[in-house]
Amino acid sequence: MIDTDVLDTGLGDADDDDFDQTVEIDDSQLPDHRYMDRELSWLAFNQRVLELAEDPALPVLERANFLAIFASNLDEFFMVRVAGLKRRIMTGLAVPTNVGRAPQDVLADISESAHALQLRHARVWLDLVQPALSGSGIEVVTWAELSDDERASLYEYFQAQVFPVLMPLAVDPAHPFPYISGLSLNLAIRIRNAKTGRQEFARLKVPPMLPRFVELPGSVAAGRARYLPLEQLIAHHLGDLFPGMEILEHHTFRLTRNEDVVIEEDETENLIQALEAELLRRRFGPPIRLEVTEEMDDVTLDLLIDELEVTAQEVYRLPGPLDLRGLFDLAKIDRPELHYPAHVPVTATAFQPAEQNGRADLFAAIRKGDVLVHHPYESFTTSVVAFLEQAARDPHVLAIKQTLYRTSGDSPIVQALIDAAERGKQVLALVEVKARFDEAANIVWARKLEKAGVHVVYGLVGLKTHCKLLHVIREEDGMLRSYSHIGTGNYNPKTSRLYEDFGLFTADEQVGRDLTRLFNELSGYAIEKKFKRLLVAPLHLRKGLLRLIDKERRNALEGKPAHIRIKVNSMVDEQIIDALYRASQAGVRVDVWVRGICSLKLGLEGVSDNITVRSILGRYLEHSRIFAFHNDGDPQVYMGSADMMHRNLDRRVEALVRVVAPAQVKELVDFFDLALSDGTSSWRLDASGDWVRHAVDADGKPLVDLQERTMTNVQRRRRGRAVR
Repeated sequence: MIDTDVLDTGLGDADDDDFDQTVEIDDSQLPDHRYMDRELSWLAFNQRVLELAEDPALPVLERANFLAIFASNLDEFFMVRVAGLKRRIMTGLAVPTNVGRAPQDVLADISESAHALQLRHARVWLDLVQPALSGSGIEVVTWAELSDDERASLYEYFQAQVFPVLMPLAVDPAHPFPYISGLSLNLAIRIRNAKTGRQEFARLKVPPMLPRFVELPGSVAAGRARYLPLEQLIAHHLGDLFPGMEILEHHTFRLTRNEDVVIEEDETENLIQALEAELLRRRFGPPIRLEVTEEMDDVTLDLLIDELEVTAQEVYRLPGPLDLRGLFDLAKIDRPELHYPAHVPVTATAFQPAEQNGRADLFAAIRKGDVLVHHPYESFTTSVVAFLEQAARDPHVLAIKQTLYRTSGDSPIVQALIDAAERGKQVLALVEVKARFDEAANIVWARKLEKAGVHVVYGLVGLKTHCKLLHVIREEDGMLRSYSHIGTGNYNPKTSRLYEDFGLFTADEQVGRDLTRLFNELSGYAIEKKFKRLLVAPLHLRKGLLRLIDKERRNALEGKPAHIRIKVNSMVDEQIIDALYRASQAGVRVDVWVRGICSLKLGLEGVSDNITVRSILGRYLEHSRIFAFHNDGDPQVYMGSADMMHRNLDRRVEALVRVVAPAQVKELVDFFDLALSDGTSSWRLDASGDWVRHAVDADGKPLVDLQERTMTNVQRRRRGRAVR
C-alpha cells in the first residue's frame, strides 16, 4: 500500500485513471503533433526526483529520502498508469494516447525509459548515496562485511524476532505456486532434498512489519550506525528453515500488481459496499512488473516468469537491494546535520493572538479582511485546524460544511467535526471515498462521522469531489454571516507539513453565497450556475479559464501588455494548451510552472515562442495551483484545487477562488516572479523536450532556492509585525 501521507505523485490525487482520448481540435494555425506524451512526461518528472538524490550539495539523508520517493512514485505509476493501459489493451478499450500513438507502442516506450531509470536509481544508491552515508557514519553492509561477533549477535536477533514470523511455502505437486502479493519482497529459494536428490522450489516472504534495515547491536554506541538489509539476514539462515536440505540458490524478487480500482457508480446501490468489495479484489490484480536481482540464475527466473505469467519486457534485473522504499526508515535517523535545517511553521500574521499566551479570535481576524495563508511556511494547525476547532465550540456557530478528500485517520479535522455535531450544530461532511489508495481509510472515518451525527455525503455519481472547501455559518447580531476557506491542498495536518499549498479565509458574503450554492449542489439536487468569485468544474472552470486566456490574447493583438502565469501539478488538457499556444502566437508572455506532467511542447516555431516552462522540486512538494492574468494592469488571480487535466476539468468537482485583496494579489504575483526568475534554481523544459536543471550560476555558485527564500520572507514578515 502506498503511503499517501508521504507524497503525492500527481497520480493518486490528480491524474488517476485519466485515459481519455486526445481532444485535439483541427486548427490550421496550430501544427499537428503539438503535445508531449504524458506517460513519458511523468517519467521525466520522476527523473527530476532522482536528480535531487544525485545532488551532492543536499544533505545525505535527504538524498536517501529522495531515492525512497522515487521508488514509491514508480510503484504507483506502474499500479495506476501502466496497469490502466494494459487493462484497456486486454479488454479492447484502448484508445490512442494524447499524442495519437497506440497504447502498445507507449508501453514499449515506458518499458525502455523505466528500465533505464530503475538501473540509474540502483546505481545512485550503490555508487553515490550509500558511500556518502558511510562517510557520515551510517553504513549499510553486506553479510560478508560482518565480523564473527556481529554475525553471532544478529543470529540471536534472528532467532528471537524474525524466525517465528517466517512462513516458507514449498512448491511441489501437493503445494501449488503460492499467491505473491503486490509490492512484497520475497526470496525465491531452490533446494535439494538430501535423501531423494530432487530439486525443489520454495518462496519466502520478507515480513513487511519488521524493520527493513536491521541495526547491528552496539554499533551506534561505537560511533558508527551499521545496518544489514533484512533479506540478507534471512537468506543467510535458510538452513534453520529447511533443515536437512541443501540450499542451491536464493534470490530476492518483487512483484507489482494492478492496484487500480474500478467502480461503476451508476450501477451500484451502495458505493461504500462496492468499494469494500473492489478493495478486496485489488489485492489479486494481475502482475505488471517483476523486479529481480541481477545475479538471479536463469532456472529460477524462468520459473518465476512462467508461474507469474509475465513477459520478458516486464522483468527488471537490478543491482543491489530491491525495494528502496525501505530508505524512508533510514532517512528518519536522528542526525540533524544530515537533514535539511529544521523549520517550524509560523502562525500567519493575521492569526497571531494580541497577547503572548492568549488565544486568537480567528473570526474577528477574518472579518477585518481576507487572510491568505501559505503552508507549510505558515502553520496549518494554527490556521485551518484552529479555525475549525473554534467553530466547533463557538455557541454562535450554527452550521459547518466541509469537503474531505484525503485526511489522516487521527485527524483533529475529523474530531472537530464530531465535536461540532455532538454540540448540536448542523454538520455536513462531503467525503470522497474514491480518493485513490485512501479508500479504505476514508471508509473507516466516514462511518465514524456518521455515528456522531454528522451528515455524510459521498459525492456525486460520476464525479470525484476534489475541491477543498470549508464553510461556517455564524449568527452575529441577529444576522447570519458566512466564513469560508478555499484551499489548494487537502485537509490533512500531516501532509500540510510537507506540501506547499495556499488557503484563503474570507468573510466575503459573495463567496459565502457561492459556497452555499455549491454545497447545495453537492449534497442535494440543486443545479446552480450563478457563481461570482468561484470558477467551478465541471460546468464553468474550463470555460472561465479559456475566456481569461483569450482576453490576454486579444489584449496582445491590440498592443496592450499581456501576461499569463500558471502554476499547476499537471498540464495535459489539450484545449487549455491550444489556448496558450494561440495566446503565444499573439505575443502573450506565457509562463507555466508545473511540478509533474507537462504535455505542452516548446520549440514549435511561431507557436510556442513566447512560452516558458519551469519545474521546481525540493524539500516540500509544490502542490498549489495558481492562475494569474495581467488583464491590462488589473491583475486577475485565481487559486484552488484544479489541475489542467481532462479529469479535473470534466469529471471532478473543482473550485478556484479569485483573490481580490491587492496585497494578496501582489504576494502571489511576487511569488511567481521569484519562482520564474533566472536566478532561482529550477528545471527548464527545452525545445527538444528535455528537462535541464539550472541549480548553479556561471561561476558555480548555487542559485536561489525558492523554498528557502520563501521561508525567509515569511519569517521576516512576522518579525516586521513584531517590531511595529
